[in-house]
Amino acid sequence: MNPSAPGLLALSSYLMSRTGQAARRRLANQAERRGLRLWHVMVLGALEDGGSHSKGQLAARLEIGPSDIIKVVDDLLVAGYVTCTRSSVDRRRVQVDLTALGRTAAARINADLAAADDEVLAPLSGEERRRLFDMLNRLNGHLGQAGPGPAPGAARPVRKPGR
Repeated sequence: MNPSAPGLLALSSYLMSRTGQAARRRLANQAERRGLRLWHVMVLGALEDGGSHSKGQLAARLEIGPSDIIKVVDDLLVAGYVTCTRSSVDRRRVQVDLTALGRTAAARINADLAAADDEVLAPLSGEERRRLFDMLNRLNGHLGQAGPGPAPGAARPVRKPGR
């Protein structure tokens, strides 16, 4: 923590930001060990979760700029994790699909990221982790961010009247 900013340390949003930065560094380090960046991991995850996407769909879904998505997909293509094929209907559209190697890479990086998540959340019990996930998911939704939905086994939030 930054002892020169004691006022900030009293703000939950500041603590979330600091915690988020540290957690992101751990996730990025795990990805880097596999020769990937977090954007690579996001694209692999989107393809694993949602199947074939055009580059434009990936960019929109992941909120990555069009020129950046081209670079990320090209990196994954060179690594053999994805294939790119032109649409027979619209030759401007390029469909991106996971390869078998890409599925294996996604599974491995997912395991690595889960280990990093466990490291970050080590001080918390299983119930505390579920509650934290639920609260962060609700806050994320409140701020207009797309969220993953409730954690497996987590209780859905109950909206109170007038809130």
